[in-house]
Amino acid sequence: MKTTVAVIGCGRIADSAHFPALSGMEDVTIKYACDIIEQKAQQAKEKYGAQYAITDYKEALSDSEVDAVFVLTPNFSHYGITMDALNAGKHVFCEKPITVNYPLAVEMADLANSKGLTLNIGVCNRFNKSVKEIRELALSGRLGNIYHVYCSFRAKRSIPGLGGAFTTKSESGGGVLIDWGIHFFDLILFILDGARIKSVSANTYSEMAKSIPDYKYETMWAGPPVSDGINDVEDFVTGYIRTDRATISFNGAWAENIDDSSQMYVDFLGDKAGVRLTYGGHYRMLDSELNVFQSEGDIPGQHKCEDEEFIKIIREGGKAVSHIDYILESQKLLDAIYESAEKNREVYL
Repeated sequence: MKTTVAVIGCGRIADSAHFPALSGMEDVTIKYACDIIEQKAQQAKEKYGAQYAITDYKEALSDSEVDAVFVLTPNFSHYGITMDALNAGKHVFCEKPITVNYPLAVEMADLANSKGLTLNIGVCNRFNKSVKEIRELALSGRLGNIYHVYCSFRAKRSIPGLGGAFTTKSESGGGVLIDWGIHFFDLILFILDGARIKSVSANTYSEMAKSIPDYKYETMWAGPPVSDGINDVEDFVTGYIRTDRATISFNGAWAENIDDSSQMYVDFLGDKAGVRLTYGGHYRMLDSELNVFQSEGDIPGQHKCEDEEFIKIIREGGKAVSHIDYILESQKLLDAIYESAEKNREVYL
């Protein structure tokens, strides 16, 4: 039996990740490619074999043949589209972040659970081979007591689509924290096996592109820049988090005047062993006897794995590790970081 899906939002993440994954599944039919820009929907239809290209997502929601929808739209629209889809009786895969704040995320979770529908969030790192292996090392006691985690998600001059949706707070909900930070913090909380946030102290900065026309860059994903556009989100965030399992310190930057292409990694410090995870790649572990272990082997595509799990779950039941119930703490953390930065003080949860 085939599962029929609609993909709402035919932009970058749809084209680079979810359309390729879904079109490669023999037991999935992509009935609708939907985007408010008709040309994008039509291009996706032709490229990935969707049956129809549409601009109004409610057309797909009214189709009884559609089992599930993928919400791959800008952050601000996640809530409305997901709530409409759940009310229409559709299972939902919603890209990260859940939405622009924690209270709305809770509403989404409550509705999905009340209707007995699956709502998975696109926290793809939970399906990353290295992340899963480090989680097993932590749960098995190989790392001992994980007392601190250091997180770096920093890049040189990498503000995406400056002046457009990514840097317009009313559409994105924030900058580098909500765009990149959610991935890092969610994988940390996943490895810490359900750690709960106790307090947060953070600061955010928007220093690198105060004048959009004067911003210098080598490449710009989600670009080109919109010279008369909006940039009212943070390009740098730093802070300190206390949880009931470990403390976490972090620095994140879309752009910085440091001559290194990227600093994307997470350090897990345990009293028996420590691990450095290169984001999206392999990890190295050093134990207390000075033995070094380097992970090896191919790392399967994360998005393909999460999409396959979503399809499996809606057919067979149960909850995937990316079910919204397991992601709410990550959304709560984002809110606390922004609140701390706005109030310039520590926030207690």
